[in-house]
Amino acid sequence: MAEARTALAVPNGTKRLADAVRAAKIAAAQRTDIVVDIREADRARLEIFADELQPIIDAIPPGDDLFDFMLSGGPQPRFWIDGTAQVMMARDRRTYRFVRETRLGRVTLAESTESRAIVDRVTDYVAERIVERDKALAVHDGHGYRASERLALPIAHASPPTNDDPLRMPARPRSTDFVIALSWLMIGIVVGVGFLMFLAALRGTPVV
Repeated sequence: MAEARTALAVPNGTKRLADAVRAAKIAAAQRTDIVVDIREADRARLEIFADELQPIIDAIPPGDDLFDFMLSGGPQPRFWIDGTAQVMMARDRRTYRFVRETRLGRVTLAESTESRAIVDRVTDYVAERIVERDKALAVHDGHGYRASERLALPIAHASPPTNDDPLRMPARPRSTDFVIALSWLMIGIVVGVGFLMFLAALRGTPVV
């Protein structure tokens, strides 16, 4: 029984120590204007936010590549939700700001001095993204149609004819055939008359 209590006390003590270290970083940043202290304070506040968001992160399947859930460093620490959404600290170093990068610029989705309020907004955002993805995947799965419509889908999406199919020329009207025959007849008459005139010239016989 004593061993069980000791095992439980170690994680709890570790968590309290981590919280105390974060509180010390935040307090140091409030007493000074050193950039390093300010950066560490921002990171400490984002770590507090990440701890509160952890149940939502654990609910996402490990292989899901729709979300990132990563705390990045740099001059301004940020906690990434996905490729465009992120949580950062505002200029007052006390306000959590949930933003998203779009083609038209950065859009602020929520901001609050309470990390729990931003956790709730991020949870709604994650749920919305999951629903959007499910709708996108359901567009072409055929389950949105009735049974009769699903049976007709293969016919409606039949592949176009290939180049191996023989080409069928449209039937020509009879008037076209008559004009062609008359043209060849006139050509034959002209050629025949020309040939007779040539023979008559060779023999010296006048052509009547």
